[in-house]
Amino acid sequence: MAKKKSGVSKVKTEGAATINTNIKLNSKNQKTLEAIFKNPVPSDIPWGDIERLLESLGGTVDSKRSGSRVGVSLRGVRAVFHEPHPNPATDKGAVKNVREFLSRCGIIV
Repeated sequence: MAKKKSGVSKVKTEGAATINTNIKLNSKNQKTLEAIFKNPVPSDIPWGDIERLLESLGGTVDSKRSGSRVGVSLRGVRAVFHEPHPNPATDKGAVKNVREFLSRCGIIV
């Protein structure tokens, strides 16, 4: 059975604007995107989920940087993030940075 994919253009959170793109996301990536733009900022989003979301949005993730740095490129915008360790959960500051990166890329929820 094929998974139903929802369109990013239909994503909404409470009191927020709609994303203006036609990229299709599966439900897991959709939930990750909504969590990134949620208020208050969550501190329990697994980093792997964020990487999969970025890739599903058409971005590239380069984890071959020195240390725990992860390079990301999406829609011509580049950023470097610190991959959390040893716990895979992303802290609030990193989630805010990912949110700002997505906003610079034109992905606003």
